[in-house]
Amino acid sequence: MAKKMFSELVYKNTDELIYGSSKNPVTCKNGMIIGGGQIFPEVNFTLPPMSITKETMPEILVQYKNIIEDICKRAKELYVPGFVAEIELLPPMTFHPEWGIEITKIVRDVMYEYEAKYGLKSALRITPNDIREGKELTHMWHGYHWDNMLKTFRGCAEVGADFLSIESIGGKEVHDDATMFCDITKSLFALSILGAKDMAKLWEQIVNIADNAGSIPAGDTACGFANTAMVLADRGYIPKVFSAVVRVMSVVRSLTAFEQGAIGPHKDCGYEGVYVKTITGCPISMEGKSSACAHSSPVGNIAAAMADLWSNESVQNIKLLGGMAPTVSLEQLAYDCRLMNTATEKSKEYAIIIRDLLSDSDSKLDPQAYILRPDVVFNISKEIITENSPFKRTKKAAYAAIDELRKAVDDKKLLIEEKDSLWLDTIESQLELVSDDEEAFTKQMLEEIQLDTFDSKKYDM
Repeated sequence: MAKKMFSELVYKNTDELIYGSSKNPVTCKNGMIIGGGQIFPEVNFTLPPMSITKETMPEILVQYKNIIEDICKRAKELYVPGFVAEIELLPPMTFHPEWGIEITKIVRDVMYEYEAKYGLKSALRITPNDIREGKELTHMWHGYHWDNMLKTFRGCAEVGADFLSIESIGGKEVHDDATMFCDITKSLFALSILGAKDMAKLWEQIVNIADNAGSIPAGDTACGFANTAMVLADRGYIPKVFSAVVRVMSVVRSLTAFEQGAIGPHKDCGYEGVYVKTITGCPISMEGKSSACAHSSPVGNIAAAMADLWSNESVQNIKLLGGMAPTVSLEQLAYDCRLMNTATEKSKEYAIIIRDLLSDSDSKLDPQAYILRPDVVFNISKEIITENSPFKRTKKAAYAAIDELRKAVDDKKLLIEEKDSLWLDTIESQLELVSDDEEAFTKQMLEEIQLDTFDSKKYDM
């Protein structure tokens, strides 16, 4: 059950939708403000290929300490006004909460030290791994997997994590099948029924943990849903318009975290964050060209147009000619942010020019980029909030995305292959067969879905 259902947009026009500025900025304990007028780098890093065991933990801790020390040193040298570090904990670090907690403490202590000595402001986002999958999973909301996730959140918050996030996977087992076969009906079920239900349960707990520990519940991401579709579309396995429509549909699922009390900054690999920002006013983290170290995408520039944090996705701690990869990523992010902040300091008009150049440079070439345009985001967001349930909102989001893409093709604002354009009709025809009755739709899907990976009882259905 939603604690708050957003029924109107926080923003009144597209001129307000701009990088570095949000209607509801987030203030950290050290006074660093996300979304308060400046865009900051968010550097995300992970280990090189290695075993993660009790025996290797001492080496792992040294790795993380060296990474953050090198990042802080370079940030100081580049006069970075502030940055966010993110650690996406790997599965063993969530199955063994004490490992993730120890990593969090070591990294945060270094960041505290640099702030005390040099005034370098920073914040730490911790993203426990959603380990709720596999044959050993007994239930989505209780049992060994669930308990260890919550224990990891709680422990990391208590030792200094500023922001709590996750890439949750409720409904992913069904959505993976939907994506492979371009089945928008099954996608609708996975996102609006399974996903939204799971998000409500999960984020009620994360918000409570954050409130009790003095941390900030930052937000989720539809990475396992929409990004999976984006990567498959990029490789030519599925139509790009299918991926674009799924991206917009995923908005409602991610919005559920904010209905439960999350306040941002929304997580970087959730490109649907631009919609969440438009509806809620929360600050968002985004990734684009700087995330090529992790995956390719068609949204390298436009992703920055509304970002409040500019991220690299995730990079392994490996040696490059210029230095260790996480430090190199920090430098690239810092220079991007410096340029955008300089434009903002000149005038709002300069900032809007930068935003529009970032948008226009990508949006004509790919439907997945087009649906991230600030004007398109504004139009679709207005449509989404006219409905009053996750099911109806997700269905409305799909129709609105199809309409915007069709208009863009007709007006020659978007270049897509004819076979992709025809898929808009296919997706729409699938949606037209979906009942408006949520209960009837749910019953139908539970009867039709026959997947070894999906057990409705684990969702209390």
